[in-house]
Amino acid sequence: MSTTARDLLEWSPEAVVFDCDGTLMDSERHWQEARNRAFREYGLQPPPGFAEQATGLYYEDCGRLMAQSVRKPELAEGLTAALLDHFLELVTDDPVTMPGATRLVRLLAARLPLAVASNCPRVVVEGSLQRAGLLTRFQHIVVPDTGDRLRPKPHPDLYAQAARLCGVRPHRALAVEDSLTGVEAARRAGLRVLGVGPRPPGDGATRADWWLPSLDAPELLAWADSCDTPGAAPEP
Repeated sequence: MSTTARDLLEWSPEAVVFDCDGTLMDSERHWQEARNRAFREYGLQPPPGFAEQATGLYYEDCGRLMAQSVRKPELAEGLTAALLDHFLELVTDDPVTMPGATRLVRLLAARLPLAVASNCPRVVVEGSLQRAGLLTRFQHIVVPDTGDRLRPKPHPDLYAQAARLCGVRPHRALAVEDSLTGVEAARRAGLRVLGVGPRPPGDGATRADWWLPSLDAPELLAWADSCDTPGAAPEP
């Protein structure tokens, strides 16, 4: 175990901010299928390696990237709309939590304020968490918002705002992320980061303080169960 991982296990955050897609909800596969369907709708094929490039991107940024990747920038608006339509259909039909997500959230919600910082539209995040029975566990849902000038990840805005709403300084909050896009956003905002899911290639995992294969890792659940906190979070 790395020094940063040991440090994290010995640390008690004052708030925890979760990503949603691929972290709490098993919906990254829906985004991938939605991208494939949107490409097919326009008679196109995703270029090799596109899935890795698109993971964690805000859906509007992803739509633009889709158009650029096939050298048809004029299709950006149409591909973006098709992407969101297909995703909403898929996630509504099959909302599934990631392994360990429900138990971890329930353990932490009894001790800390929790928030979600997601690049997805609010209707997607709240709908997914509602169907999973987790929405009331979170005090705040933070998504990109032009009115509040909150930019999507990898900008730090969502995590900085989530920490602020939870009433803590960023360095006293923990981010939980599955993508390097999200890890970058959290680090830039000043949060410590737990990475979860398939280990990224190269040295990507070292950008997080600790990287685990899933949220049901015994050491993580044990840490959450014994987390020494200043007090329980208020009821939502």
